[in-house]
Amino acid sequence: MMNPKLERILPRVQKPARYTGGEYNEIIKDKAEVDTRFAFCFPDTYEIGMSNLGMRILYGVINNMEGVWCERCFAPWGDMEEEMRKNDLPLYALESGDPLNEFDIIGFSLGYEMAYTNVLNMLDLAHVPIRCDQRSEKDPIIVAGGTCAVNAEPMADFIDVFFLGEGEEVDCEFIELYRKGRKEGWSRHQLLVETAKIPGCYVPTLYEVTYQQDGTIQSITPTEGAPAKVTKRIIKDLDKSYFPTHTIIPSTEIVHDRVMLELFRGCIRGCRFCQAGYCYRPVRPKSVDLLVQQGIESCHDSGYQEMTLSSLSSSDYRGLTQVCDGLLEYCEPRNINLNLPSLRADGFSMSIMDRLQKARKTSITFAPEAGTQRLRDAINKNVTEEDLLKSCATVFEGGCSAVKLYFMLGLPTETDEDVKGIEQLATKVYWTWRNHSSNRARGVRITISTSFFVPKPFTPFQWEEQISMQEYQRRVDLLRSCIHNKSIQYNWHEVDTSYIEAVLARGDRRVGKAIEEVWKTGGKMDSWSDYFVFQRWLDAFQATGIDPDFYARRVRPGCEVLPWSMIDVGVRPDYLMREREQAYKSVITPDCRVRCMGCGANKLLPGGVCDEDRR
Repeated sequence: MMNPKLERILPRVQKPARYTGGEYNEIIKDKAEVDTRFAFCFPDTYEIGMSNLGMRILYGVINNMEGVWCERCFAPWGDMEEEMRKNDLPLYALESGDPLNEFDIIGFSLGYEMAYTNVLNMLDLAHVPIRCDQRSEKDPIIVAGGTCAVNAEPMADFIDVFFLGEGEEVDCEFIELYRKGRKEGWSRHQLLVETAKIPGCYVPTLYEVTYQQDGTIQSITPTEGAPAKVTKRIIKDLDKSYFPTHTIIPSTEIVHDRVMLELFRGCIRGCRFCQAGYCYRPVRPKSVDLLVQQGIESCHDSGYQEMTLSSLSSSDYRGLTQVCDGLLEYCEPRNINLNLPSLRADGFSMSIMDRLQKARKTSITFAPEAGTQRLRDAINKNVTEEDLLKSCATVFEGGCSAVKLYFMLGLPTETDEDVKGIEQLATKVYWTWRNHSSNRARGVRITISTSFFVPKPFTPFQWEEQISMQEYQRRVDLLRSCIHNKSIQYNWHEVDTSYIEAVLARGDRRVGKAIEEVWKTGGKMDSWSDYFVFQRWLDAFQATGIDPDFYARRVRPGCEVLPWSMIDVGVRPDYLMREREQAYKSVITPDCRVRCMGCGANKLLPGGVCDEDRR
């Protein structure tokens, strides 16, 4: 039965279906048969969170535990938050409608740094103290995972436990430990000490950080038996892992409203800017037959008319054509579209194009990342101009009339010639259309998009500086001045959010004071332009004595102790440093299928051998 307060509120907010639950395939359990309740929180809107495959996987995994009930919660939009605070309605879980402060464990998925203020806002809305040191024995344990957990320090004041890597196993191990601790009467602190013994669990309060006079970290010291290095967890065999073929069907439109199939985890490439490419190593594929089976089951159960094959680089999956053929046999008669995102220009072929035509694909996206071959070699993109133009020719011959090209500005070693090279490359794509289009009467739309490079932990560029916002804007203006072809459209990312992202991505635990100050002064939903206020962040940095340039705009020496030095994602620091040195020589490193370069990630697999090595 719906809470009467909620019933009065809903007619006054946009998209009330975000807040009601009751969707097809949601999991409802008898509270009398549940001893542990887990609130899975996504610090963004319902539409964003329900599009996240990882959340759907963990929702199913945790609910498969007997006696445990995992429920969902999303950040309310401003209108809903205002009504909740006005009517004293605490943040609640969708399945039961119960307030989050009645749960045993509250977990957050951290996939983007700009969502940090939402974590604090959601805890406050749930009437849970935002800081670890403010919580009592009766308060829920606050845990978090996701890509951002590889540098947990900016959120160390607010999260009790961080899960590193893939959560299917470690989440369940922690929940079982929690149940044991409650049964045996452990204190909150004792639970955290025992949690640190679980591989992949980082407990910030068990690490002492000291600083040098110049503000850099002097040492990070584990206490009370916590490990000196916390190594991420991975699922070693995806064919044996859980996949949600019977998943929740949203009752309102979401961003990715379709079936999502995960081809593999990891990436054979070594793009030197890409955090995911390093943090999700080694490569672990699913089998073709299982993918086809899961795709068909998912479509049959959900009724979706669209399916996406998802991975960091879909065209690198060895059995891609077989998977497409197996799925199209089911999809074509039912008018189900098949999407292949994350395609590389050097892995695109006419056979793939043929399959996309069957799915009525009208546009294709490629990410050259840089405008010249020299810079593409420096970032180890391993894509040539010939690759790109050949793939575009295939696209245009197949009837597509739109191509999107993604680039970054501000990459290490970038010059004005590299910036101008973006326009020159787009112009060559235009002439490729002129020479290869099967229907020139329709015209062509070539869209260039540039983002502001953000150096990220556990990449070869983790030691680099981010260029100034003024310099980024100058390069944007330079590129704009080069574009005269009306068939070429240019979009660019705003500079201010990327600057804050750089501060948070490489910040230490002192940055938490600024995050809290931003939230106290009204910050939330910072990934949305509707809410983001750059000056609020600058004021918070000043109020807390934080120099943002110290984190974003400083080149770090290789000997510096980095805030994430206690974390091990499998890739060795000396390998990353070697890759950084190769970048400045514009020397490429071959991908995993050509030759294993010994990054170290294979140690996470049985026998230290990944799928790519076996072949």
